[in-house]
Amino acid sequence: MPYPITVLTLFPEMILQAVSHSIIGRAIGNEILDIKVLDIRDFATDKHKTVDDEPYGGGAGMVMKVDVVVAAIREAKKASQGAKVVLMSASGRPFNQAVAKRYASHLGGIILVCGHYEGIDERVAAHYVDEEVSVGDFVLSGGEIPALAILDATARLLPGVLGNAESLDVESHENGLLESPQYTRPQVFEGHEVPAVLLSGNHKEIELFRTKEAIEKTKRMRPDIKLQLEPEPPPMQLGRPRELDNG
Repeated sequence: MPYPITVLTLFPEMILQAVSHSIIGRAIGNEILDIKVLDIRDFATDKHKTVDDEPYGGGAGMVMKVDVVVAAIREAKKASQGAKVVLMSASGRPFNQAVAKRYASHLGGIILVCGHYEGIDERVAAHYVDEEVSVGDFVLSGGEIPALAILDATARLLPGVLGNAESLDVESHENGLLESPQYTRPQVFEGHEVPAVLLSGNHKEIELFRTKEAIEKTKRMRPDIKLQLEPEPPPMQLGRPRELDNG
């Protein structure tokens, strides 16, 4: 049964265009992934299809209406009753690889709710979704780009989506480290050479080199990541030799 992902958005074409290509597009074609997109505006009840209104208490911008968004969520839940409802939010919990794994293991799938304008009525977050997530400490115009990032990160963990499942084991954040640098032909470009060890054919040395490079890259690029490395074994203690029992 395909893994279900539903995206609720005011701009369906942003999602539909993106998921029709590359790995995600192939996963849909191979019936590993089932992606539905619902236009939140379809659930507005007035003749003008109004989805937002001025905030109570005053302030800049417009706020998406709770009744319209909740109607869209309920419609999505009809097709995916066991789905986890996730709200895209700049004030949500950080999304990371561990969260992607958790979503991928949730067989009921996910429903991704995209806000826009100044945000969504807080009652949606408080009472009608399971989680609020953020893809970073910055603000975007809407939730569509975060939703696509979460969709992609989750979908590629599903069995059969990637052509080589082993590649998941060496990617950044899979083992608490960034991925080690990668190289391909040409061997030399404008005086910059591929590290010789990668050409040696010595798989043990190559693995050690990549681990060392991954550690150094993580320290350099992401000092905020706490490295959880196995401690080196203590040096061997040399005691007095045991005397032979000559009985």
